[in-house]
Amino acid sequence: MTLKALSDILWRERELLEQLVFKLEVEQLLLTSGRTTRLPLATREVEHVLELIREAELGRAAEIDALTGTLGVDPDASLLELARTAPAPWDGILSEHREAFIRITGEISDLAQSNRDLLSSSHRATQETLMGLHESVQTYDPTGATTPPSAGAQLLDETS
Repeated sequence: MTLKALSDILWRERELLEQLVFKLEVEQLLLTSGRTTRLPLATREVEHVLELIREAELGRAAEIDALTGTLGVDPDASLLELARTAPAPWDGILSEHREAFIRITGEISDLAQSNRDLLSSSHRATQETLMGLHESVQTYDPTGATTPPSAGAQLLDETS
């Protein structure tokens, strides 16, 4: 394993992480626009990219295992440790990869949290709508018989 091969793997992972950012942004756009019929497709695309990332991470781990012996670092060495022990110019290149990973994973965390919040508020709104319908629309009970809307307080406009 060479440092160039490791850098190539890291570039591939960065590309996959950028693709994940894009897919999460698409999910977010669907959620904010209310066009959720395509949400399952967007979610499958996110899951597909996550699977590709997991595969790339396994490949990277195997390659780093082979490289750590030549650099004289622990097999569980972090990218920071690898950058500190690598000769120039690889020390700078690995440091740049590390900084990019930190930036991209921050974006991913923010987007994922925002999407979870949007899904949660959408779920609450749907539940409130369904509860409102149950109180104002004739529905069916478990036996199939119709049930009248609940007779709660009603506001009447007496000005007409």
